[in-house]
Amino acid sequence: MSLNFFLAFLLASSIVQSQELSPKKIFLLAGQSNMVGEGGVKNNTWDMKIPPESNPSPFILRLNSNKTWFVAHEPLHNDIDTTKVCGVGPGMPFAHEVLAKDPNFGVIGLVPCAIGGTMITEWAKGTIHYTDLVERANASLRSGGKIKALLWYQGESDTQNQTDANLYKERLYKFFIDIRNDLNSPNLPIIQVALASGFNSTLEEIVRAAQLENDLPNLQTIDAKGLPLEDDGLHLSTPAQVRLGKMLADAFLNNFPKPIQ
Repeated sequence: MSLNFFLAFLLASSIVQSQELSPKKIFLLAGQSNMVGEGGVKNNTWDMKIPPESNPSPFILRLNSNKTWFVAHEPLHNDIDTTKVCGVGPGMPFAHEVLAKDPNFGVIGLVPCAIGGTMITEWAKGTIHYTDLVERANASLRSGGKIKALLWYQGESDTQNQTDANLYKERLYKFFIDIRNDLNSPNLPIIQVALASGFNSTLEEIVRAAQLENDLPNLQTIDAKGLPLEDDGLHLSTPAQVRLGKMLADAFLNNFPKPIQ
């Protein structure tokens, strides 16, 4: 980990501690390992190489596992997905890109909720991951702010079985409807990522079609297909995660404009 990272983190922390936090624009991050981020992870070891697009900033916060706001830093999901080695994900590059393109956007609050290896059925209403997502979303609002969007990247685990792939569209649709209802936000913007990889190429295309053909209102889908992968052929590399974060930011800024004051 570079000296520049530590200096950036110390500076960001000191700025946050010295001033009252302004209202946050909150983003929920959910799904499985490519939303968690495994950029730079090889043989269960993270290389600790942090790109400039993932450096700490006093304008980017994260809700930790204790539901407390702190200055965000990689790995963003380190205390959320605790059974796996986490690396660089799309969350920090996303936030940096939003702020770069809209310097007056304000303080961004990231709420990491993703868990690697999960199937869409493990995010159904009533499951532990769904409940945690709702609880963390509600906790993020206690100090003010507004949830601006859900960033969702999941589906690789549903490419292992024909039945799961065939039912993916129906299950995904229900998840989106349920989470909007339980957050009392029927028009909550959702930006989902169409798969870059899977366990079975035929089933992967079924899941991708379900993602790309979903026509819910206020839902945008960006396609990760073609982004570079780590050696395991499943997880996005660090440069790919940086690119994905920027794609997510563009999808948000271009499709969910700020309301007229």
